[in-house]
Amino acid sequence: MSALRLLSAFVLLAVPFTTQSAVEFYVSEVGIYSTEVSGATTIDFNDYSCGSAVSCSGNGQIVSGSLSGRYASPYGIDSAYLSVPQNGGSGSVSLGLDGAYNYYGLYWGSIDNYNSIDFYLEGTWVGGFGGADLGPLSADGGQGSWTSNRFINFMFSGGDLFDMVMLSSDGYAFESDNHAYANVPEPPVFVVLAVGLAGLLVTRRHLANR
Repeated sequence: MSALRLLSAFVLLAVPFTTQSAVEFYVSEVGIYSTEVSGATTIDFNDYSCGSAVSCSGNGQIVSGSLSGRYASPYGIDSAYLSVPQNGGSGSVSLGLDGAYNYYGLYWGSIDNYNSIDFYLEGTWVGGFGGADLGPLSADGGQGSWTSNRFINFMFSGGDLFDMVMLSSDGYAFESDNHAYANVPEPPVFVVLAVGLAGLLVTRRHLANR
């Protein structure tokens, strides 16, 4: 992957955010609907399944379009996507992966404070975030704004891995699309290189304009 590819792969809205676990998240720039990590496996739900390598179970459904009071297409998405829950006021969907990984990304639509994503390794919780943890984004359920619809990249460091992802919601709904997973270099490699290149590009542009 080229240096410029690395820079575009993780355009930081601010600094990386983290919980007490060894997982951080990075917010992709406006207009990004899918992962920019080279070699990542993507689940786009367009065939109304999670694909052959991922097991899906729980209270959710793959839908398209919007149904008032039940689900709404993530901003800019006009194809099938995953909505949680399907029935009732709360529910969750588990996605069991075909191995252990350190990167996961998804386009998270109309982020709400009652949406959450959790990561597990061999049944043990290893990290997670609620919609309200994704600052500086807004967890207000907005359906037509980039401030509450964005591609989010989650990365584990220190050798930590996960093999299952659980999406949960205590209300209608947690909508998401274009899930992706991979094993990539440690997050600091991306962060340092991206920030360093950004600084070089800004300096180069400044000198060129003098």
